[in-house]
Amino acid sequence: MPQIVFLPHAKLCPDGAVVEAKPGQTLCDIMLENDINIEHACEKSCACTTCHVLVREGIESLNEASETEEDMLDKAWGLEAVSRLSCQAVVADADMVIEIPKYTINHASEGSH
Repeated sequence: MPQIVFLPHAKLCPDGAVVEAKPGQTLCDIMLENDINIEHACEKSCACTTCHVLVREGIESLNEASETEEDMLDKAWGLEAVSRLSCQAVVADADMVIEIPKYTINHASEGSH
């Protein structure tokens, strides 16, 4: 099983986390199962960008982003070449390093950052 390192995030996982993942799971589901409560305002339907992550290592292990995901990512805060929506990013078998951006564009949660 691949090992996923989540870099420290002030609100969601202040000390960072290292978890074992089952291939075939999305990054969002892996985080939620490991008490990293990333936002997913659209209930993981690829209709928002609140679950945006940066794949610092191991991006080649993920499925290819769909055109719909690419279109949504264009709206994400802090977009980079290694950006993915965690609800759409399906893990294969390589280890990964994931960074959760400091901000999202979810106006309902902006005051909590």
